Amino acid sequence: MKKYLSLVTFAHTIFAMPFAFIGFFLAVTTTQYRFDWQKLVLMILCMIFARNSAMAFNRYLDRDIDAQNPRTKQRDIPAGRISAPAALTFTLVNCALFILATWFINPLCFYLSPVALFVVMGYSATKRFTALCHLVLGLGLSLAPIGAYLVVTGEFALTPLFFSFSVLCWVSGFDIIYALQDEDFDRGLKLHSIPAYMGKVNALRLSTFLHVLSALFIMMPVFFTHVGFLYYIGIAFFCAMLIYQHLLVKPNDLSRVNFAFMTTNGVASVVFAALFLLDRVWIR
Repeated sequence: MKKYLSLVTFAHTIFAMPFAFIGFFLAVTTTQYRFDWQKLVLMILCMIFARNSAMAFNRYLDRDIDAQNPRTKQRDIPAGRISAPAALTFTLVNCALFILATWFINPLCFYLSPVALFVVMGYSATKRFTALCHLVLGLGLSLAPIGAYLVVTGEFALTPLFFSFSVLCWVSGFDIIYALQDEDFDRGLKLHSIPAYMGKVNALRLSTFLHVLSALFIMMPVFFTHVGFLYYIGIAFFCAMLIYQHLLVKPNDLSRVNFAFMTTNGVASVVFAALFLLDRVWIR
């Protein structure tokens, strides 16, 4: 179990899962649908299964690339801790479990389940042909809030889309920062990424622009649903964390990229979601 948790870097669930809770409880508190423990558990399981599928497939597809990169050659498949066939089997099992879980939620979630898997798993191939791979990763994680909203309601709505757009820009922006570490490697292996295509300085500028958009989108729900003061505190904290990570990383100093990537963004996600949930309780 530890090997498979390492394979899928389970700790990184901290990025999307809090926004899934936001989508779920946004639906519970702004529609006629009531809280349902079964739907909450199924939503969590879907998040886990989808992410396991995406990460395991990424490690499987990139195993040869990871073996050549000094930064990633100690990952589980190149290091021999998990075999490639075992990683692929793990991927397929989680895909099946994801689709099965959506069957018990509602017809729309079930019908859209292959689309969701295509998006979150398709990211792994994109670095081979487009520098927009970071946006595809952001798109995959952005399915969390709108997907969780669909679990409750079975219907699309505007407000959860603002959270999805915010996640798309937020994740794309910090993935560009993370990819700065592999600029030379990607260029040498003819892999596509924003840093390899634009260079460090312009890549950081694009990341900043995406994070400005993320901040704007996370403010938009204020105009479409009733929020309390805790939500405004959450906005301020989330924006502060976006600014902070850009202060940590400079084109000529990447020593704190991992801290900016994992710690800063993880804290931003969890604290913002916690303040959102407390705000929903407060205003009710």
